[in-house]
Amino acid sequence: MATRASNVAEAFERRADRAAALAPSSPSAQAPLEFAAGLYREQSLLADAVARAHAGRTLTGQLERDLPAFTKWLGGVLRFAAERAPAQLRELAQERLASEPSAWLVPWWKESGSARTDYLSRAVLRPYAEVLAAVGIRPDRRAIAGACPFCSGRPWVGHRRVVGDSDGAQRFLDCALCGGEWPVGRILCPACDEVDPHKLPGFRSDVHAAVHIEACATCKAYVKSIDLGVDARAIPEVDDLVSVSMDLWAADEGYTRIEPGLAGV
Repeated sequence: MATRASNVAEAFERRADRAAALAPSSPSAQAPLEFAAGLYREQSLLADAVARAHAGRTLTGQLERDLPAFTKWLGGVLRFAAERAPAQLRELAQERLASEPSAWLVPWWKESGSARTDYLSRAVLRPYAEVLAAVGIRPDRRAIAGACPFCSGRPWVGHRRVVGDSDGAQRFLDCALCGGEWPVGRILCPACDEVDPHKLPGFRSDVHAAVHIEACATCKAYVKSIDLGVDARAIPEVDDLVSVSMDLWAADEGYTRIEPGLAGV
């Protein structure tokens, strides 16, 4: 179990490396990719601290009880955001560096909050949630329909890949909080359960061949899906940033992403 917990920090480092590698060849997305690389590295350090707390047998899945074991390590993520994030987020990070973490983290956790309402809480608590997932300690959070079956985090990106001898690629959603994935029907809106294919339009771009906007005309939500058959090296949550222009297009068309990605949209 200790090894599985420590592997979480390595996973954040791999994401950071992928973001850093994509940044130079993606001029329109260079800034969010560079920001993501730095954020992932700070999250890796925090994940390592949470893993050590698990090794000391202190984690319970109840944030208000677990937080003291790694509170002093939260500052790295906050300081990075205070220095490198967009202006509005930077100001909030500066405020929270001077506040008591439990005052804003515990309510967000208990309310099964979204980055749409609090990007910083999700960024700070993701390493904790991911370590819990790695060691099988279920978090004490309110269940949400259509969300991650483990932690109730919302899907911020999806992907398609061939599994075993299956006929065609299977569709998965990727959790924005614990980093897990879960299978979902090919014809289904994760936000409102719409199953009428005529109300579930898909949009592609010639510029981003592996990316598919999976939208819903009923609730006007969408999730962006990455086809791993096009590039098996892709890490969906990282490669998502390369096509942020598609998110801006979807917003102009009146669609709202179920959960914002690392670019905040």
